[in-house]
Amino acid sequence: MFAEITHATRPGSERPNEDLVIAGPSWIVVLDGATAAAGVDSGCVHDVAWLVGRLGGALAARLAADGGVPLARVLESAIEETGAAHAGACDLRNPDSPSATVAMVRFRGRLEYLVLGDSPVVFSLAGGQARVVSDERLERLPGGRPYSLELVRRMRNAPGGFWVAGARPEAARESVTGELDGGAARGVGVFTDGVARLADWYGWSWESVLAVLADSGPGAVIGAVRELEAARGPVWGKRHDDATAVWGRLPS
Repeated sequence: MFAEITHATRPGSERPNEDLVIAGPSWIVVLDGATAAAGVDSGCVHDVAWLVGRLGGALAARLAADGGVPLARVLESAIEETGAAHAGACDLRNPDSPSATVAMVRFRGRLEYLVLGDSPVVFSLAGGQARVVSDERLERLPGGRPYSLELVRRMRNAPGGFWVAGARPEAARESVTGELDGGAARGVGVFTDGVARLADWYGWSWESVLAVLADSGPGAVIGAVRELEAARGPVWGKRHDDATAVWGRLPS
């Protein structure tokens, strides 16, 4: 089990926060709902927050009940259950239907991880280094940013594109997964891309991010993001995004 799990989350605007953190004694899950673009028909009567809540609940039930199922299978089953909860009211073939990124860590002597989409998991290793687990496929779409809505629509949950948790359970099989010896790490940070801006945009090392996270807490990491966004602005996209940081401290 983790020795301690702490987290903070902050919305990026007046809109409801579409990030979600759920955790148990031995596991952490962070979801980041994909905000729907204005004017896009999702084919779904539910909003992104509904999808995030349903998927988070399904994941929590599975992780709490059985620690032996591989994380990719846990996610696939949770997506299946969430899809069934639409109860035929939505067009789940629509590529713009609600979706979310997923980052999971489970500690059972070994540290298992799963990343689907641009929410990274970063391990604080015993020697002081950071080991980053990320899914960079969204950053590798053709043409470079800013992406058009049509490009994202065409490449979402498609071979050669990028994968997220939405209506297609098989997306879970495209997750970045693996494990790490629990004795090799002091803790783990789990983040949405609203916090990953510190490393991706503003030049922080992941070692620096983890040091603030461990010493001052998740709220301080989010505060640092907001200060830089205010001073330097975004590299692209939203000025502020929903931002979530979790610190899972391992037993010494």
